[in-house]
Amino acid sequence: MKRITLFLLLLVVITGFAQGQDQIDKKSVVGSWLGKLNVSSVTLRIIFNLSLIEKDSIVATLDSPDQGAKNIKIGPVTLDGKEISIKAPLLLAEFNGTVKDDTLIEGTFKQAGRTMPLNLIKLKKAFALNRPQEPKSPFPYLSEDVKFDNKKAGIKLAGTLTIPQGDGPFPVVILITGSGSQNRNEELMGHKPFWVIADHLSRNGIAVLRFDDRGVGQSQNSSSPSTSADFATDVESAFNYLKTNPKIDPKEIGLAGHSEGGLIAPMVAAANDGIAFIISLAGTGVSGEQILYRQNYDLNKASGTSKKELKDAISMSKKLYTVLKKEPDNKKATEQMTAIVKKALIKQKTSPEKMQSALEGFPVSAATLTSPWYRYFLVTNPADYWKKVKCPVLALNGEKDLQVAADVNLPAIGKALKSGGNKAVTTMKLPELNHLFQHCKTGLPAEYGEIEETFSPEVLKIMSDWINGL
Repeated sequence: MKRITLFLLLLVVITGFAQGQDQIDKKSVVGSWLGKLNVSSVTLRIIFNLSLIEKDSIVATLDSPDQGAKNIKIGPVTLDGKEISIKAPLLLAEFNGTVKDDTLIEGTFKQAGRTMPLNLIKLKKAFALNRPQEPKSPFPYLSEDVKFDNKKAGIKLAGTLTIPQGDGPFPVVILITGSGSQNRNEELMGHKPFWVIADHLSRNGIAVLRFDDRGVGQSQNSSSPSTSADFATDVESAFNYLKTNPKIDPKEIGLAGHSEGGLIAPMVAAANDGIAFIISLAGTGVSGEQILYRQNYDLNKASGTSKKELKDAISMSKKLYTVLKKEPDNKKATEQMTAIVKKALIKQKTSPEKMQSALEGFPVSAATLTSPWYRYFLVTNPADYWKKVKCPVLALNGEKDLQVAADVNLPAIGKALKSGGNKAVTTMKLPELNHLFQHCKTGLPAEYGEIEETFSPEVLKIMSDWINGL
């Protein structure tokens, strides 16, 4: 799943100064420097933009193109001889490196107690992502910004409704994002898959509503932490809003959910008989706990982890999840999980320095594990909802998806639907596609940002043909 915050990009005021006898010319570091951070199985490109102000102050901004972030102020920056330091206190992060020449800085990036190698290459021109599928105007359909209320949560949500040209009424699809705080385009790693999907469907006679998640873009956030069940009420609110639009056929309102959205879709359809159809994109059919075990195994195996390390990782996860399921008190659960991690590190004969670093960083992981969303996802079984769904369902999963394994989840979705008497079920395992439905080599998230394709054209056609054929 994608509900993993890799970096918290905050604004920080920056100042800088330089000192040292063998000081290099500050002008030689001015420019944009690109580096790649390997965070577990994900590769993130980050760009430090260094410039001079006045006579002797270096200032910097940070771009994270794979996260859609640009011109984030960081600092302070110091240059002492050939040693450069770029700090970001509010990010709990810093970069320390050695300027080797005008084109290379070798160094390390440290965040929340974890240190990673990071070498920077100076760019000759401005960095630009190539996303050939990103829609370009003019568009042969109407596009309007809309807002609707979730009265149950007391919040207002915002999105974009694209409607084919003509009198209508038209069938419509509500797009439901995967885990993580997503905008209406489900923007990830520089890709905007929901915009690509909406553009294709609306060119083929199908209206589409895509909206910002809570607390993202123009959507308001709830006063308390949210779970998948809460997000389901957002989709229900979108459903009720669309029923009032004269351009929309109220009997042809369907859902298309990606990843966690593929869990939320059956939750909504199980409680609302008016949902006309569901498209599950890399949706889940087994419990969150099973998803996480398999995801952990597949991602680490594909990254070259040894069999022993894989076994140890799964064993550790089982111990931590046992605590989460038995201990509702977050403070007590964190204490118990910290003890488990420390015991494992001691057993592995971890050096004192690495142990301290690991234990310093664990509270961040513990906060994620004990969050309401994670606790809910861990114990929720999608089959409980799929078996109550009576509308037609198209379930699509990529063969090389390492986050939601097709060979486990597709059969579970089909079995649950059929057990509830639903015969209008189509399941498809699609070759060479990853979790984002990109054609790929390994399926690892590290490829997501590197791949230029945003969403498989073949899958787009499958979706539009299926909806129009209902």
